[in-house]
Amino acid sequence: MDYESSSWIWDGVYCHPHLFGGLMLTAALLGLSTSYLSGIGFSSFPYMFSDLGIFPAKRRENKKRVRVYMDGCFDLMHYGHANALRQAKALGDELVVGVVSDEEIIANKGPPVLSMEERLALVSGLKWVDEVIADAPYAITEQFMNSLFNEHKIDYIIHGDDPCLLPDGTDAYALAKKAGRYKQIKRTEGVSSTDIVGTQSHSSHVSQFLPTSRRIVQFSNGKGPGPNARVVYIDGAFDLFHAGHVEILRKAKQLGDFVLVGIHTDQIVSEQRGRYYPIMHLHERSLSVLACRYVDEVIIGAPWEVSRDVITTFNISLVVHGTVAERNSSSPGGSDPYAVPKAMGIFRMLDSPKDITTTSVTKRIIANHEAYTKRNAKKTQSEKKYYDEKVYVSGD
Repeated sequence: MDYESSSWIWDGVYCHPHLFGGLMLTAALLGLSTSYLSGIGFSSFPYMFSDLGIFPAKRRENKKRVRVYMDGCFDLMHYGHANALRQAKALGDELVVGVVSDEEIIANKGPPVLSMEERLALVSGLKWVDEVIADAPYAITEQFMNSLFNEHKIDYIIHGDDPCLLPDGTDAYALAKKAGRYKQIKRTEGVSSTDIVGTQSHSSHVSQFLPTSRRIVQFSNGKGPGPNARVVYIDGAFDLFHAGHVEILRKAKQLGDFVLVGIHTDQIVSEQRGRYYPIMHLHERSLSVLACRYVDEVIIGAPWEVSRDVITTFNISLVVHGTVAERNSSSPGGSDPYAVPKAMGIFRMLDSPKDITTTSVTKRIIANHEAYTKRNAKKTQSEKKYYDEKVYVSGD
């Protein structure tokens, strides 16, 4: 906490004149010159004397923390959603996220793939989110906007530079813009829920993602484990990052100080699940996992077998795996990928809190194929308009 440069001195003189004079006299008797005192620096005195209980250091008035709000459906959570919320958090001190209700999504876009409970788990699991408002409206009405400003103490409402239009063609954020309480962020290129849904007619997902080292740094915690940290390792595909992933990672975090996640290569995932997997490519999956608040670091392209070298290199204390998984219990060659940690006595199975899987999510999409096709047709038109009128937006 910062302290005011010199007001503590005058507060001390006023409140404790005899004590303050005694300190100055003592300094003189000890032969401490003013140059010596200036060498110490007034800025260090509040720390010295406040610890002794002599002068309570006067602090600056606490600056009001800026609270920002961003909403969305957050259906099929991906790194684009995560990056949007990361950018929103950078515009304030506290990020409040509104998750649009199932009813509002159905009325404005069509049926959601994930339930409200699953979408809440995904949003709450992101490292940049401080609070979540469930069942938020799709449009920022005047009543809801006043609720945000007065009850939730929101300073600014955030949205990306891509348009968000209501069924009647009006801007969903028009009122926030008119109130002067709107801020814009840069849309993350290369992915959208519409694109992901559109690929689930069992055609290959063509990624438009352009991975950069800067993006990985933005998502990373930037810290390694301490020398005595208990490192917990969990690996997998983590494809179409979902609520089941969040919950198993949360359980892994409870078992140690540092969670290291191994993300399998596209080739390994394809060998285990079939030619149409993974749906999201390696770097896309890595960013989705890195965005989770329970994850400290990832291995991008982890080996199938957890070898002794991997355990030693990363100082792994415990290897865990969930009971719900979408792969064979052995590698293509027939060996157990966890044979080494099992032999070392550092392997543990975790009961998966949810039975949701990437395959089960895919089946939901296929079951509602007709509804999603209609939804995508509308979205395609707005996407084309966005790209035709797109301009560079700074930030990110």
